[in-house]
Amino acid sequence: MNLAIAANENMANISNVLIYSAMAVYTLAFIAHIAEWVLGSRSKVGRTAAALTADTPADTVTVQVSRRGGTGTAVLERAQVITRAASTTRHVPDGPGAAGTSEKSDLYGRIAISLTTLAFLVHLGGVIARTLSVQRVPWGNMYEFSTTFSMVVVGTYLTFLATGKSVRWLGLPLVTTVLLDLGLAVSVLYTDSDQLVPALDSYWLWIHVSCAIISGAMFYLGTIASLLYLFRDRYEAKLAHPDGKQPGTFASSVLGRLPSAATLDKFAYRTNAVIFPLWTFTIIAGAIWAEAAWGRYWGWDPKEVWSFITWVAYACYLHARATAGWKGRKAAYLALIAFACFLFNYYGVNMFVNGLHSYAGV
Repeated sequence: MNLAIAANENMANISNVLIYSAMAVYTLAFIAHIAEWVLGSRSKVGRTAAALTADTPADTVTVQVSRRGGTGTAVLERAQVITRAASTTRHVPDGPGAAGTSEKSDLYGRIAISLTTLAFLVHLGGVIARTLSVQRVPWGNMYEFSTTFSMVVVGTYLTFLATGKSVRWLGLPLVTTVLLDLGLAVSVLYTDSDQLVPALDSYWLWIHVSCAIISGAMFYLGTIASLLYLFRDRYEAKLAHPDGKQPGTFASSVLGRLPSAATLDKFAYRTNAVIFPLWTFTIIAGAIWAEAAWGRYWGWDPKEVWSFITWVAYACYLHARATAGWKGRKAAYLALIAFACFLFNYYGVNMFVNGLHSYAGV
């Protein structure tokens, strides 16, 4: 018995070391992303597309960029830039963060992605070690949920990149918030390895909570897109009025790198729409588990209430997009409110509200 406990403690310590190591590598990835953004304010792709956009009503512009190859020969690369904006009166190209970038900036971007991938693998190792230390799924308390959640977020981002999606612009805000999440997990939410309370010892823990983690990760990516959309849309509005106050140098160098407002708006909508059915199933699975654990499907427990409020908020967002034709800023505000409900359901309810779901471990 003592040997088993020692083995569990050893695996828990290994998990802690791996999580801290992952944070160190994420920090290096953060620095590389900063270098990418600073050195790649506007590329030849972005400038050429911007020049073509004024006379090109199509949805996309294809441009060629000449770069120096490794042997000193010129290499022509083609880049497609989306120009359809959220507003039908504007046509603005994607920034170089989505369509292409300068060679030096691209180098730092590739380094950042490589470091993010390495950090993800170390992070994954930390989650697996935690699983081995407790011999169960690694989301029985807020610390474990947070570390697993941020791992799934990064894994989803890397999957998008691996499948050819132009989402490198997500890298900097994603790594930043993952670092914040892990920092909060190890400093405030940390809980020693232990077994589950009886109410959580069910196969529904695998189903219900894993669906909640995946749903939250996708909602999170959609939220980043909605938040960036608000800044990019305001930037494009200033560009569209040459007689007005023009964006400053900092705004141009940062916001000019982002995809167009239309691209961000579309990404947020599609991400939230795709994952919404899984969030619906998450609530249904929770109700079934509640019946097995407490003898009722729904009891208006705070966690149940805020899960439903989150569902309603995202349903309103999708309904407004589909029926009222809401796009742009109003839709983005709705998406941000919906994710704020998700965050309160996780942090606020678990830490400050007493209920049957009070298993935070803090």
